[in-house]
Amino acid sequence: MAAPGKVAAFRLPPLPTIGEIIKLFRLKALKQLSQNFLLDLRLTDKIVKQAGELKNAHVCEVGPGPGGITRSILSAGVEQLLLIEKDARFIPGLQMLSEAAPGKVRIVHGDILTYKMEKAFPKHLKKSWDDEPPDIHIIGNLPFSVSTPLIIKWLENVSKRDGPFIYGRTQMTLTFQKEVGERLTANPGSSQRSRLSIMAQHLCTVENCFIIPGQAFVPKPENLALTFKPICKVDVAVVHFTPLVQPKIEQPFELVEKVVQSVFQFRRKYCFRGIETLFPENGRLKRTEQLMMTANVDPTLRPFQLSMSQFRNLCNAYRKMCDEDPSLFVFNYREELRQKKMTRSLLGSTGQPEQTEEENQL
Repeated sequence: MAAPGKVAAFRLPPLPTIGEIIKLFRLKALKQLSQNFLLDLRLTDKIVKQAGELKNAHVCEVGPGPGGITRSILSAGVEQLLLIEKDARFIPGLQMLSEAAPGKVRIVHGDILTYKMEKAFPKHLKKSWDDEPPDIHIIGNLPFSVSTPLIIKWLENVSKRDGPFIYGRTQMTLTFQKEVGERLTANPGSSQRSRLSIMAQHLCTVENCFIIPGQAFVPKPENLALTFKPICKVDVAVVHFTPLVQPKIEQPFELVEKVVQSVFQFRRKYCFRGIETLFPENGRLKRTEQLMMTANVDPTLRPFQLSMSQFRNLCNAYRKMCDEDPSLFVFNYREELRQKKMTRSLLGSTGQPEQTEEENQL
């Protein structure tokens, strides 16, 4: 019996275990979709706890699979749970969970990369961007194959305040390959500092909550970056994102992404080398020097050594140059290399070694 003055916590009725659900519906993790099941409910509870207070909240779970994290979310006492699952094999097991929590669960068979999140939650939950985050959360154990493109997509949504962020500063608690989690949270000077670090940290507070050992998953996750045998088993990072009220770089997402991508083109070389790729060959050196002087950035720093304020200066200075010459923003260094390669091929020339090296790196 509930204590006087308190509402009894929601409890799921007795259900088959996640392992039994997998056997019942003959579910098998597909390697080509980089699927991995998390069966330990203590770990799924720990993931959900990182999201914060979920009592009476509205939650979207991405790729629930057999429903391990789903159970932990429901046990946290949420008001509504939206499940978006691409793989139809998992739908019957999720429907079983939906029936065990009447009126709380909505299942969408679809792809999160194309699903319109603008209509996912009730309009009354919307909050001003300057207010505290809305009572809306996104949680997901993401397949490695989709995690990076999905977080880049959502970061662009944060920048434009659309998609799931049309409701305000919606918080996200997501899993990534451990190395990706380290890149998302890496500080200046860290060997893991990357394009992903800047794009995430200039828009959100990013916290690497804890690491889940690979052996906790069935099957153990594999490193997608490795193409040789034996395959390396990897650990998984749980990362929490809270959009910032004010981004650290106040420029359009596409401009920031272009500058950051260019800087990290040649991460082992001086940052001057990557910044050069922002400009056409004609006048490249002069414009690169102008940009770096205006931004007050030491050209001999490596890309991973640059601070957020230095990236902000570079973006602001580049924006000013683009305003003066709009053709700059549409310039594509890769396309210029491709055209030069075609010209060399037509002339029967082998080209310069440095150009060939760049083409290989890019």
